[in-house]
Amino acid sequence: MGTDMVTLNIDGKDVTVDKDSTILDAARKLDLTIPSLCHNPDLIPFGGCRLCLVEVTGTSRPVASCAALVQEGMKVKTSSNYLERLRRTNVELLLSDHPNDCMLCERAGNCKLQELAYYYGIRENRFEGENRKYPEQDQNPFIRREMEKCIMCGQCVRICDEIQGVGAIDFAYKGLWTKVCPPFEKDLDCEFCGQCVAVCPTGALTGRMWASKGRQKFREVDTVCPYCGCGCNLTLAVKKNEIARIYSRKDSINQGMLCVKGRFAYDFVNSPDRLTKPLIRTGAKKDFVLNRDNPYRESKKGHASRPDYEQFREASWEEALDLVALRLKEIKDRHGPDVIGGLASARCTNEDNYLFQKFMRMAVGTNNVDHCARY
Repeated sequence: MGTDMVTLNIDGKDVTVDKDSTILDAARKLDLTIPSLCHNPDLIPFGGCRLCLVEVTGTSRPVASCAALVQEGMKVKTSSNYLERLRRTNVELLLSDHPNDCMLCERAGNCKLQELAYYYGIRENRFEGENRKYPEQDQNPFIRREMEKCIMCGQCVRICDEIQGVGAIDFAYKGLWTKVCPPFEKDLDCEFCGQCVAVCPTGALTGRMWASKGRQKFREVDTVCPYCGCGCNLTLAVKKNEIARIYSRKDSINQGMLCVKGRFAYDFVNSPDRLTKPLIRTGAKKDFVLNRDNPYRESKKGHASRPDYEQFREASWEEALDLVALRLKEIKDRHGPDVIGGLASARCTNEDNYLFQKFMRMAVGTNNVDHCARY
């Protein structure tokens, strides 16, 4: 065994892990369940929820397994009557200041706090006191904050700082009135990547577009984000043949991380304005296409405007592509290739954009190629 590995005993089972591992890491390697609300393997240990407490032989009190490093020969007990009482009490304290609106919460059925309350059979709470209430103030179309449901796990704060490097939110105030908010309690105004929504274990942070779109029994469809050439993997939660929400799996190439477009910009899929077939304009004036000297006519107000057209008609891809090829050839023959320019798209793959610029340079014969992501 190398010097960088240590062996410890957890619930009577020996396990060998890296010396920089935590007790929680070692327990999960043995497939042992230790409850936790604030732990995230991608983030620095926080130790805030105190649900992952374990007993270590030789210590006088339980330790937080998510923050305690392993040691050679350590003996750990993950469950006992004493530990379960402590955990149940911690869950009750969290529920004492948590709204009981699971019937309408977007995270019902996928809420870690709800799952723990179910596990410990908590129907009534023996703790009473003042409850936090905050007005809803954000006007952004992406993220909804209901801070009464926040359990101060800190995952949103840490992922925004440690992974995104933005630091748009942090803890403010003290005691019961501690809350996570932007500076000076302003409206949330950030990149809206939604990483905070992805790690939130309760309904404190949800997608505003998710409201009333369903909570369970989704049909999951794995696909690739259409917005840039990075190729991030998406999982679409589909209900009634419409996208209810989007997330990404941890085992994907983007490790579950998405930008605001990939996570929230999906309403175009079911837009009634979306084109599903090629359209060819009927009755188009040929001079508009071929005559570069006077491509526009003067409007009544003296501004350049396009000529009048009749309606579109549907066409096959073969007919549409033949028409485009014909028009490009006519323009090139009449005015030369340099009057033609091509605009590539960041939504295409790198390979698609490479072929496009190759086509413009080799087939059309122009270097007039630009890209929407150039800036």
